[in-house]
Amino acid sequence: MNVKRIGIDLAKQVFQVHGVDSHEQPVLKKKLKRVQMLAFFRDLPSCLIGLEACSSAHYWGRELEKLGHTVKLIAPQFVKPYVKANKNDANDAEAICEAVSRPTMRFVAIKTVAQQDLQATHRIRSQLVSQRTEKANQIRGLLAEYGIVVGQRLETLRKALPGLLEDGDNHLTSHFRSLLNGLKDDLIGLDERVKDLDKRIQRQADTDPGAKRLQQIPGIGPITATALVSGVGDGKQFKRGRDMAAWLGLTPGQHSSGGKERLLGISKRGDAYLRTLLIHGARAVLKVAGQKDDPRSRWLQTLSERRNKNIAAVALANKNARIAWALLSKNIDYQPDRDRPAGESAWA
Repeated sequence: MNVKRIGIDLAKQVFQVHGVDSHEQPVLKKKLKRVQMLAFFRDLPSCLIGLEACSSAHYWGRELEKLGHTVKLIAPQFVKPYVKANKNDANDAEAICEAVSRPTMRFVAIKTVAQQDLQATHRIRSQLVSQRTEKANQIRGLLAEYGIVVGQRLETLRKALPGLLEDGDNHLTSHFRSLLNGLKDDLIGLDERVKDLDKRIQRQADTDPGAKRLQQIPGIGPITATALVSGVGDGKQFKRGRDMAAWLGLTPGQHSSGGKERLLGISKRGDAYLRTLLIHGARAVLKVAGQKDDPRSRWLQTLSERRNKNIAAVALANKNARIAWALLSKNIDYQPDRDRPAGESAWA
């Protein structure tokens, strides 16, 4: 079969395949069950295959590449404009096949198994932290109904719980004390799981070359460094640092027309988790910038005075993202003497 390019609409059990030949004429329209996928493509001559980036796309991308095919992943929002008529599996596969042929199309890098392992660690940790926060808020809310108010910090709640359980004069019933003790055990269990994942992330940060280089940047610690490695790999899917910063949603949105340039706030596109980590790290650097006299700290102080601290933190997060791209894509160490104010970055 003379197939030049294929688009696959992925699913759980049934996959729709659409292929065209060298004359761009459809020559393959087929449904495949999950168990038939690898056998079918093993017998097919090597060709370009387009997949819509989804939860299983990286797995199928790796498996199809092992069979000698060239695989490209496309973000769903870039496929949608090519869907003709009503939405169904066949039209989606045809749209993917068309989209992957576009010379200016932006593709998603296929993650390795190691990247997915690390990303899974971060996702589980993030969910556990959210559950811990919910648990702490539930405890505070229930205590407030009994007239007991505990400070907002998690550490304050941890220290207060044993005393509240032992205090016989706080008018808590034995039934509620039993419930509160169970909530305390839940909180301790979540703490232990988060600590265990923190140790795993720290070990990865100490052994991965890319993560070790990223930690040289002020504002990037083990969690942010490993999250970046799991999210962008070597960063070579981006042509320059600004592209990676834009992918993270750290560059201005734009709404321009008729020759009138109108820039908005940051676009907030891409991975919200990575963007949040970079901004929190930038806030930590900004907090101590007043105690230092290096060029970066002076620039941060000037910017926060001229605009505000939030803008300064986002600007530094943008700058750190560009530097991170340079360290990952070029395999170089961080060089503070080349660090310049935003807009004059030697890394972009």
